[in-house]
Amino acid sequence: MVGTVERVHNSSFYNGSLPHSNGAEEKLNELRRLLGKSEGDLLKIVSIGAGAWGSVFAALLQDAYGHFREKVQIRIWRRAGRAVDKSTAEHLFEVINSREDVLRRLIRRCAYLKYVEARLGDRTLHADEILKDGFCLNMIDTPLCPLKVVTNLQEAVWDADIVINGLPSTETREVFEEVSKYWKERITVPIIISLAKGIEASLDPVPRIITPTQMISYATGIPIENILYLGGPNIASEIYNKEYANARICGAEKWRKPLAKFLRQPQFIVWDNSDLITHEVMGGLKNVYAIGAGLVAALTKESATSKSVYFAHCTSEMILITHLLSEEPEKLAGPLLADTYVTLLKGRNAWYGQMLAKGELNLDMGDSIKGKGTIQGVSAVNAFYELLSQTCLSVLHPKGNKPVAPVELCPILKTLYKILIKRELSTESILQALRDESMYDPRERIEMTKSHAIYKPSLLGQPCGIKN
Repeated sequence: MVGTVERVHNSSFYNGSLPHSNGAEEKLNELRRLLGKSEGDLLKIVSIGAGAWGSVFAALLQDAYGHFREKVQIRIWRRAGRAVDKSTAEHLFEVINSREDVLRRLIRRCAYLKYVEARLGDRTLHADEILKDGFCLNMIDTPLCPLKVVTNLQEAVWDADIVINGLPSTETREVFEEVSKYWKERITVPIIISLAKGIEASLDPVPRIITPTQMISYATGIPIENILYLGGPNIASEIYNKEYANARICGAEKWRKPLAKFLRQPQFIVWDNSDLITHEVMGGLKNVYAIGAGLVAALTKESATSKSVYFAHCTSEMILITHLLSEEPEKLAGPLLADTYVTLLKGRNAWYGQMLAKGELNLDMGDSIKGKGTIQGVSAVNAFYELLSQTCLSVLHPKGNKPVAPVELCPILKTLYKILIKRELSTESILQALRDESMYDPRERIEMTKSHAIYKPSLLGQPCGIKN
């Protein structure tokens, strides 16, 4: 894979526009027609939130379509005022000088001097300022193309045709409640593509999961048919470095099929699927178990045996949970395992678990970490535990043949909750959960899903008898 990255760095299209021969203009024209755009009327796309994935997504669109300036406008919003500390500025300077293409670009734009001054401590850079030059604060080592940055939320969204939600799930509701104020006078309904992977728990009137697309719909009044979820087994920096990747865009057929075509690039294949909410929930679920994987890896000094034992237990719990959430869980197995695998290999949630176990981070620092952004698995642990501990969702225990709350069949989830949320246990307790001699074979947990009807449609807000 290293060779692939080196070839990309030497490409004249790296960190800039893709070749016109990709059919980009035809795809852009097709989407413009679908949205009723007339000649001279810009298709306006804005990404809300400038974390790693949100920034990369905006940069991919800018690279592919940004040179069609008379047809499309691509911008990204992030809050103003976030200062770049001196150590990050020093590292950023090293990255710039290690990349000839980036160095030349900054010199041409007369932007290099400010990075020299920041390196010397003579100037304070801000996150929105460096984003214009293609540097995401959560992904300094991967320079992007220059981006059009807006710091005023009203200006960013008020007439946008397509809005990308690149916010953490924990911030989605609040920001889109503000967005809704600027859409009161809108005539047309925008399309929203959410990249967020996380959930909230609602216990009243019945226990159920609330996903970011639902948060957006509740906050803005935009019908769910106009809100889509895009997720897949990928790492943002590797996607921008042109590693081959794939993703799924989920939602109503009217929009998901044309958007899948619009977003597809030679190295980034986008499929489409109708199952919006369940795929979205699965995107949050894998973050839960990725934190535990990081803990185990660090505590056992990367023991392959220990990590495989953990993987057997955590995947059996995820299988159980998918059977609770979906009437046809087998359709989710591939995407969920692929997304889990890549997150365990290199995702921020696994990294967070490793840093906690090594003592380089502690829980008092919160779940928003410098250089990484929000660790969404922490809130997801809390939400899944709260939901699955409700006795009204009871299932039969495979050993005692008595009803228990689903969380009683998920010892890894219980232990993560006690470590991360309640703070009753040390990080080492995750190993005890694996070594518990009373724990039954994870195969039995999987067998249980086959022999018992444990599907709980109410968890996703579905009445009984209605398929997802």
